[in-house]
Amino acid sequence: MGTLIEEIFSRKIGMSVQTGEILLLDVDYIMSHDNTTPLAIKAFREIGKPIFNKNRIVLHLDHAYPAPNVLAAENHKKIFDFVKEQGLPHFHRQGVCHQVMIEEGYITPGAIVIGADSHSNTYGALGAFGAGLGSTEIGVAWVTGKCWFKVPETIRIELTGKTQPGVFAKDVMLHIAGLMGMDGGTYRAIEFGGEYIECLPMNERIVFPNMSTEIGAKCGLIAADEVTIKYLKNETPAKGPFETFGPVNPRYERVVEIDVSTLTPQVACHPDVDHVKPLEQVEGLEVNEVYIGTCTNARYEDIEIVANMLKGKKVNPFTRVIVTPASDRIHKKAIRNGLIEILLDAGCTVTGTGCGACIGRHGGILAAGERALTTMNRNFIGRMGSPLAEIYLASPATAAATALTGKITDPRNYLENL
Repeated sequence: MGTLIEEIFSRKIGMSVQTGEILLLDVDYIMSHDNTTPLAIKAFREIGKPIFNKNRIVLHLDHAYPAPNVLAAENHKKIFDFVKEQGLPHFHRQGVCHQVMIEEGYITPGAIVIGADSHSNTYGALGAFGAGLGSTEIGVAWVTGKCWFKVPETIRIELTGKTQPGVFAKDVMLHIAGLMGMDGGTYRAIEFGGEYIECLPMNERIVFPNMSTEIGAKCGLIAADEVTIKYLKNETPAKGPFETFGPVNPRYERVVEIDVSTLTPQVACHPDVDHVKPLEQVEGLEVNEVYIGTCTNARYEDIEIVANMLKGKKVNPFTRVIVTPASDRIHKKAIRNGLIEILLDAGCTVTGTGCGACIGRHGGILAAGERALTTMNRNFIGRMGSPLAEIYLASPATAAATALTGKITDPRNYLENL
């Protein structure tokens, strides 16, 4: 009985738990990718014990795949060899790990999932507990099947109203990041709720837990409801029955109330995620690259928005416009429905799936003095290549409008295409 995180942990352990308690919990799935698995393997070797349950381990190649350099290729080889040696059944090379974890049905309401990636918070969009841990902890969990957690305090973000045309979940979450700051949710569970959240489809819900990482949260959570169940049944191979549940007589550290109807398009400005301004304050700023991708905003619906806005038009000839679908499934659907052809005809470069430019490995890195507007979740110095480049964050709609003009542009100028 309590906050959403207390409910999830209580159900898992079979007894009522409260904020501040330290628990040893069974973990449903343990995720790592090409950047973090080699270190987890090292920790596993040092422990010298067998894997507890091979079915709980999920490995991905996505951060630097296909390999853009020799170091990445060597990491991939280590992982391939380990998968063959251990006979691991869950090994994916089909897109961004967090999107694939959801698509493949690993994430269900009430599940406990840990990942060697800071954006493992993403899984909270489906009423699961997802948290990012270090590679050593991942190696330990391979052996034990368990992990220690301290039940965090919860901040409730109550979102009411309906957004104006041209304003999306990304704009709302950027506003929250600007309001709370990058340490505003440190080791807190951030519970997103209210009438606005309840009306959102899953692709928009995912933005909020995903970016809870950017305000320091241990996890970001949205209660599992009928939208969650419908998505799981229709869009994933996950096996039910699935539970719908939410907070019960919760006691929050605090409640932040936001009326989303008052918001305009938002932009997180160089060099911090919480340096957020209404778009009109930076409108007209020239950009060298527009990047539409990542675990935050590269789902089919995001690509559809961009394609609708670019259809029959050409992007600015002096702006690189790069689109990276989050997964092969999304990419194939976009091909079937003609979206990729629209993007190519408009002058975009469509890459294979994965993390790519988001982490400055390949697929659109920046030179010194360049500026990018992206749909990413982070804009730290050096994130996309040169530390002398600038990164701005916005919604897919703002990215599409900016691609057309080569300057940060309000998507509401193109409402007929939204």
